[in-house]
Amino acid sequence: MSNHNPESCKPLGNTDGQLSAAEYLRQILLAPVGEVAVVTPLSDMPRLSTRLQNTVSIKREDRQPVHSYKLRGAYNKLVNLSAEQKAAGVVAASAGNHAQGVVYSARRLGIDATIVMPETTPEIKVEAVRALGGNVVLHGAAFDDAGAEARRLSEEKGWTMIPPFDDPDVIAGQGTLAKELLQQNPELDTVFVPVGGGGLLAGVAVYLKQMRPDIKIVGVESDGSACFAAALEAGKLVDLEHVGVFADGVAVKRMGEETYRLAKEYTDEVVQVDVDQLCAAIKDIFEDTRAIAEPAGAVALAGLKKHQQMHGYSGRNLAAILSGSNLNFHTLRYISERCELGERREALLAVKIPERKGSFRQFCGAMGGRAITEFNYRYVPDAEAHIFVGVQLQDADRELPALKQELESQDYWVDDYSDNELAKLHVRYMMGGSPKGLQNERLYNFEVPESPGSLMRFLEVLGDKWNISLFHFRNHGASVGQALAGIEVPDEEMGEFIEHLERLGYIYTDESNNPAYGMFLASRQ
Repeated sequence: MSNHNPESCKPLGNTDGQLSAAEYLRQILLAPVGEVAVVTPLSDMPRLSTRLQNTVSIKREDRQPVHSYKLRGAYNKLVNLSAEQKAAGVVAASAGNHAQGVVYSARRLGIDATIVMPETTPEIKVEAVRALGGNVVLHGAAFDDAGAEARRLSEEKGWTMIPPFDDPDVIAGQGTLAKELLQQNPELDTVFVPVGGGGLLAGVAVYLKQMRPDIKIVGVESDGSACFAAALEAGKLVDLEHVGVFADGVAVKRMGEETYRLAKEYTDEVVQVDVDQLCAAIKDIFEDTRAIAEPAGAVALAGLKKHQQMHGYSGRNLAAILSGSNLNFHTLRYISERCELGERREALLAVKIPERKGSFRQFCGAMGGRAITEFNYRYVPDAEAHIFVGVQLQDADRELPALKQELESQDYWVDDYSDNELAKLHVRYMMGGSPKGLQNERLYNFEVPESPGSLMRFLEVLGDKWNISLFHFRNHGASVGQALAGIEVPDEEMGEFIEHLERLGYIYTDESNNPAYGMFLASRQ
């Protein structure tokens, strides 16, 4: 039980109610997070440093008791509650690291904590919170539903809501990471910080820019949830229509007001990274430290690599924050599939070759001895065969144009599918041949919540009116799975069909014009 006096480090604030940078600095310096959080190491990345020709290190927040930096902000918020608030209890809405940070801190402080999670939350995350002593309430199909229920319980029960990022105490708690970072390496040139709701970026940036104004602060977002970049472009906070779920720890639709104010003022630059770049960064972390980061935990390092490649500098002292390692084990299968593409060491090609004896051997010869990582083909009684081939390269950006030119000079038709998400996620596993005579097939990709019976419910609500002519479902340990469905819909029924999709409530994308679909799966007349 902490004897900390909350009033001892409470600044008065500005006339507009916002804390000044100096007041945040004071809050960070006095935050008692050391009562529960550990000083995490700043680990060298020797292999990556050699490859990038810069000194690279990572701040190992995966080494916290709950394997995430979220413990810092949660504890600082709870320890600053009044005695009455602590006695009444707290509530939070979260299905991830914030939940574990809150319940771990609450247990240390003797506070009852309730966490509201969507009903679709994987059981592994529910059990993790219960194991730490939290009360779990499952409510609604989405996070917004859980958030609304948490607010309702807060008002009804008198529990204090513990926000995940947009709160001065939470921001100051996260900022203690920057204090350690600067003590561990005072010579840093650039620090890369992952961005979700912005609490970590705000706390780190406001501290470092006061202590070392010359340090460059780069915020890094997943391109599937780039709410900070969207706000900067719009000049105000905006809601994203949709967020990607692979890096679920930073999957936030809207940045916080206070975190945006601070991040906008003290961040020098923002970069975005894609799924393949995240997977490549997870591999880099493992190879240099043997740590396994969650996708959101590798966001900052992926941004570091991209930033260096964009600007081509060398000899600098760079640090990235490994923000957490709470991942579903099955996600590793997906990461392994995608990391070589993220490193630009593999390319995926669609190639047309003659449908005759000896054409495979001839094509392999045309590859010039390059290592083939994947080769997918099924006989089709046409004049030409369509093949899906993976090829190993040292530097795809440099070698791939030459390879395509070489193949085309030998009369092969070639297209690069390395950046085609449909090809990477579905088509490469569906090389069963294209049907003939299939009428009016439309192709859609759906996000289906990952919970028991969800796939059956999806098929039921899709209805029996239209024939499902193709189906492929994948889940990589995230809260949603990706379902690819071919559906026969006559032109005159398209309006009714789209209305039906809208009523279903699933996020969907029309992939009917995707070249990978046309090449390998679409009906041939």
